[in-house]
Amino acid sequence: MVIKMEIVNRKARYDYEILDKYEAGIVLTGTEIKSIRNGNANLKDSYAVIKNNEVFLLNMHISEYKEGNIFNHDENRTRKLLLHKNEIKKINDKISIKGLTLVPLKLYFSNGKAKIELALARGKHTYDKKEVIKQRDIDREMKKSISGKY
Repeated sequence: MVIKMEIVNRKARYDYEILDKYEAGIVLTGTEIKSIRNGNANLKDSYAVIKNNEVFLLNMHISEYKEGNIFNHDENRTRKLLLHKNEIKKINDKISIKGLTLVPLKLYFSNGKAKIELALARGKHTYDKKEVIKQRDIDREMKKSISGKY
């Protein structure tokens, strides 16, 4: 029985306009991976930066593993992401020119390995966010009227 587990950053799609997506591996310790498998992780307010041609994920919260001992992990430590050199270079060029940012969208498992989906994103203004909410409400009302529940 395969359990599909994903931790999604819902706020990212609300706050940012998604332009491009990348899949990256993530370097974790033993207690971190066990805690993620239990679903105790949070991507809210996290972001990625490029330093010395390496990508690092900041502000990702992974709760302590309850059965862990004195070697338990720090909950908000900086974690290294694994991408190919050409991908990192391409991302770095886009970030420096256009003023974009790297935002994690979701954390999931692929073939037993933890992967994170990164997005090259541009921040939305408040009026853009209000427009999205208004459009969502209009679509919801149209669906209700079409189905006859209204």
